[in-house]
Amino acid sequence: MSYMTEERRLIQDTAREFAMREVLPIANKLDPLQEDIPMSLRDKMAEMGYFGILMPEEYGGLGLGCFEYCLVTEELARAWMSVASIIARGNGMIGWAAMTDEQKQMYLPKIAGGEMLGSFAMSEPNTGSDIASLTCRARKDGDCYRLTGNKYWCTFADGADYLMVMARTSEMDPNRRHLGISLFMIPKKRGELPPGVGGAPIPKIGYFGFKTWELAFDNFRVPKENLIGEEGKAFYYATSGLEVPRAHTAARSIGLARGGLEDAIAYAKERVQFGNPISDFQAIRFKIGEMASQIEAARQLMYYVCDEIDGGRRCDKEASMAKLFASEMSERVTSEALQIHGGAGYTKLHAVERYWRDARLTKIFEGTSEIQLRIISDNLLGRSKR
Repeated sequence: MSYMTEERRLIQDTAREFAMREVLPIANKLDPLQEDIPMSLRDKMAEMGYFGILMPEEYGGLGLGCFEYCLVTEELARAWMSVASIIARGNGMIGWAAMTDEQKQMYLPKIAGGEMLGSFAMSEPNTGSDIASLTCRARKDGDCYRLTGNKYWCTFADGADYLMVMARTSEMDPNRRHLGISLFMIPKKRGELPPGVGGAPIPKIGYFGFKTWELAFDNFRVPKENLIGEEGKAFYYATSGLEVPRAHTAARSIGLARGGLEDAIAYAKERVQFGNPISDFQAIRFKIGEMASQIEAARQLMYYVCDEIDGGRRCDKEASMAKLFASEMSERVTSEALQIHGGAGYTKLHAVERYWRDARLTKIFEGTSEIQLRIISDNLLGRSKR
């Protein structure tokens, strides 16, 4: 089955040209310095419509599907995964589907146009994959809620125009822990944390281009009209539709692996040892053949998942498979790409070390590899009793 249409090829080609011309030179310059994605690049991405790929046309988006979203994502990730990730601050922010009509009219056109990009505050120092265990509290107080607690892994919290915060609005029921969690939108000034919210950047080993924060809320006031959806139902907003972000992560993984492969091929043709380019050596040729095969296998699985999503067919198992396979593949392939570069690969003089560092993260975020294996095996065997 061929998934590619003429329109999709045009979208892919346009994104590839944009990524290589606009994104890659900036990534090669700024990532080694751990600097942020510049506003000028974000503006160009907004002009391309990349923050509103999935957004309905009535709200200023492109009205396209997950397939197109992942096509663009792969191309951007081939240049800089952080740029492929920042488009999810428009397309992939949890909760916009649960907004009231008034909230949608107020916010979605700005989100689709890149004027308002968000940061998601769900994880906590002791809460990761087990969303139902979060403890940050939101206590109703007249015409507002008061938020108290810490949040962790809040990427882009300073650069965003708003925070989406999950907090518990009722006491935890040990038998139904997922109930009583609510979602709040906190508009803020770009480049700063909201007044009264403390925070510090987390020292990461990669995923540069934006900072990732720990945030502290202490009786922080949120107007009640900033509640998104129904009180107590945020668990469902966070866990429904996970197929799209997992496909998006597969696309990011594939883009990183492709960057490693393409750079390794170029280097192997140029690097001469024992009188010949190392691309003439069978060991290198076989590595490259294996790398390319793994990338294409991951891509075809991702295409299938995207087609299922866009067709409205359930594919939670397959989405987990795509995310698992692509992320595990990406770490292997980028590691092999670094190996082909030899000692040069273990320097910041070549982009392959960036692909390798960032690929390692794809096995962790949007559900670890272990979580994906749990989902897949539960689909096949039924839920375990432990």
